[in-house]
Amino acid sequence: MALLAGEALTKRFAGVTAVSNISFEIAEGEILGLIGPNGAGKSTLFALLSGMLTPTSGRIVFKGTNVTRWAPHRRCHHGLVQTFQLAQAFPDLTVEQNVRVGALFGAGRRRKRDPSALTVDEVLEMTDLADRRSARSTELTLAGRKRLEVARALAASPQLLLLDEVMAGLNPAELAEIVEIIRRIHGRGITLLVTEHVVESLFQLIDRVLVLHHGQLLFNGDVRGASQDPAVVEAYLGRADASAIASA
Repeated sequence: MALLAGEALTKRFAGVTAVSNISFEIAEGEILGLIGPNGAGKSTLFALLSGMLTPTSGRIVFKGTNVTRWAPHRRCHHGLVQTFQLAQAFPDLTVEQNVRVGALFGAGRRRKRDPSALTVDEVLEMTDLADRRSARSTELTLAGRKRLEVARALAASPQLLLLDEVMAGLNPAELAEIVEIIRRIHGRGITLLVTEHVVESLFQLIDRVLVLHHGQLLFNGDVRGASQDPAVVEAYLGRADASAIASA
């Protein structure tokens, strides 16, 4: 059984269809990529999965339960957690305090029953924030704020973590660091759905990718297949990027 399944998901806003009849599954333990040009429907799909939006039609099944109408906090308590593109920590709290908020909100009673749940100290170490634990969140660089966004979500004890453009705006050294952090998270048995525009770094992490275009699922398959698919190359990757990925 898939950890999560989206079944014929559609979301309309007035006369605009942002997501149209999208179906896919995420296997437990997988890192699945989600890519597509601006306006493809990636953010809408993430919002449907996390509960920030309710689909016009279709359903979402997580751990065998229909969660389509569940509120975001209920999904979070059930182990489905999202980060956001715009990292906004509590500015008056330290890094450690921000992470503790995530732990208190997300894990709740489940932490007592889950011996594998990460402690706050483990989360800080895993996200390379241990040496900044006493700093205010406003003192962090962009890369630090993005790591803190991941840390807060990770502290909520996710079984499926939705990472929304955590690589955007980072330099090559910072990209390498966040890729390593994602690998550490996956190494703890956490399933990941990652959406990114930085496809070269994303494709270092994943074996399978979903490609959206104009709100529709253009491709669902392995990375090499995506780099060789004419429709994907034309819609998003570009020939130079596709060649670089195919030769990696």
